[in-house]
Amino acid sequence: MTSPDANRSLRPDTVAITAGRVASGSSLAPALFATTTWESDGLADANRRATGTRASQFYSRYANPTVRSFEEAVAALEGAEDAIAFASGMGAIATVILALCSSGDHIVAQKQLYAGTLAFLQGPCQRFGITTTFVDAREPGSFAAAIRPGKTMVVLAETPSNPRLDLVDLDEIGGLRGPITVVDSTLATPLGQQPLAHGAHLSLHSATKGIAGHNDATLGVVAGERELTDAIWAYSVLHGATASPFDALNGLRGMRTLAVRTRQQAETAQFLAESLYNHPAIAAVHHPGLPSHPQFDLAKRQMRNAGTLLSIDLAGGRPAAERFLDAIQVARVATSLGGPETLICHPATSTHASLSPDEAAFAGVSAGLLRISVGLEDAEDLLHDLLGALTPAKSTD
Repeated sequence: MTSPDANRSLRPDTVAITAGRVASGSSLAPALFATTTWESDGLADANRRATGTRASQFYSRYANPTVRSFEEAVAALEGAEDAIAFASGMGAIATVILALCSSGDHIVAQKQLYAGTLAFLQGPCQRFGITTTFVDAREPGSFAAAIRPGKTMVVLAETPSNPRLDLVDLDEIGGLRGPITVVDSTLATPLGQQPLAHGAHLSLHSATKGIAGHNDATLGVVAGERELTDAIWAYSVLHGATASPFDALNGLRGMRTLAVRTRQQAETAQFLAESLYNHPAIAAVHHPGLPSHPQFDLAKRQMRNAGTLLSIDLAGGRPAAERFLDAIQVARVATSLGGPETLICHPATSTHASLSPDEAAFAGVSAGLLRISVGLEDAEDLLHDLLGALTPAKSTD
């Protein structure tokens, strides 16, 4: 009988179960370290902890064993040397950018961004003297063309983008030289794609969404090489967007089922996208798994699945969207994504309400656009619910 290969790498679904367990000992459930501080054995020991990088038992703004377990698990899933957790996805974005950029520096970012990220770049960053050039991520070479040698410190991409699910070529991002490349991979999760494997420096997530996956934890996380994450950590203890050990505990719990959840959700999202594609009340269905998606081939090349979200443009605009949201019974009206419940939001009046008319038009955030985060309900029940909600919109055309 052939013995198993001890050097064989575990597959991502298995890593989601095995990673991040060191601090818990023999306990199968993650251990919760709810303390804010630890006792030291005198002056020398206190000084060693205070001046070390991520001292594990010093003060929880610096490091916490439960939070470190979550960070180590994400790093393992991303194929990274290390990771840093934050109190939210925006905490991760803000800390990374302010750790890497100073007044006079330049950022290249795509126009198809989550509105909170866009507002941060156009607001606080601009006020601090950090300028940003926004490019159309769908155009090959657009990021490279906007880089200013010696000035551009960060290139920021988001793929799939929120809410229209446009994609960025990860090989193109990974091939850029000079700036630190950061990929917001929230909508894909680490089991959907691995930006670091394509050469990106940092992979960032709002772990509140698919990673934690139960709508009960607010977390952000960024993974990459340890030298880079340690430099970001040094600023993060001053920025203070520290992850709660309670949220990290829930994040770890969510990661254990990440593979089976996203597999089912992606399968249902594909089914719904295909089922709704030709509906007369819908002007367009946006989903990377549809052959009609402009980047369908790119999705097949760089994603393990087409994702757990879809967006639909209702032909009747905002009135149709209002009727639709009033009529749904199984799905729920809410702005988050990645949880067990199917959530539908109207980006123009919620997640992307801060966009100017020109920004909204470019990003495709129309008055009739609805973003659907597919949950774990039965696929046929969801389709029946969505078709029923579309009926009033159809009758008014």
